[in-house]
Amino acid sequence: MQQALDTATADRALPTLPAVSDLLSGAALRGGAVYSVRGSSALVMAMMAGPSADGAWCGVVGMPSFGAEAARELGVDLERLVLVPDPRHDWLSVVAALVDALTVVVVRPPGEVTPGEASRLAARLRTRGAMLIAVGSWPGSEARLEVQTSVWTGIGDGEGHLTARQATVAVTGRGAAVRPHQHRLWLPAPDGSIRPADPETTRHETTESPLWHQEAAG
Repeated sequence: MQQALDTATADRALPTLPAVSDLLSGAALRGGAVYSVRGSSALVMAMMAGPSADGAWCGVVGMPSFGAEAARELGVDLERLVLVPDPRHDWLSVVAALVDALTVVVVRPPGEVTPGEASRLAARLRTRGAMLIAVGSWPGSEARLEVQTSVWTGIGDGEGHLTARQATVAVTGRGAAVRPHQHRLWLPAPDGSIRPADPETTRHETTESPLWHQEAAG
């Protein structure tokens, strides 16, 4: 934790994978902001991957089934990852403490977050330049990303393995920061990457895939 404190930064723009930037209308992820995600752990991991690959520390709170191996395959450095699987009723205090030390904090709240709780944490995020990814709803999110539909490939008539998923991600945001839109995304593609789904190349994709796909899919 002390090493994370020593390397914490208040920079506003955070490194962002191209597929995530596309979802945000070409923008980067911002320190001091909150993003909410529904329907995909893989998308959460992709949002963590850009800052993590650049040397940022990340934390995950309240997700006992978080797939560390899946996160590693997507670019998250496990040597700079803090896991708090079950914070119980102290989840907000745990998140606040991690925000003081880490650049990216992911949390699955155990219940509805009140505007007051969100406001107090928002001030802390702005002071530290940290980013929060909420799995579920969060008052005042910079952007809300939700997987609305998805189609898996790889299963035949009662046999085969899941190899890839195309998902429709709906994105909404505050003000003009993020224009409401829907985006087709490989989540993941057959080669394990997360990227826009190009209709022209979709039919030519290979069916081989890494073993971590099912772990990251939820």
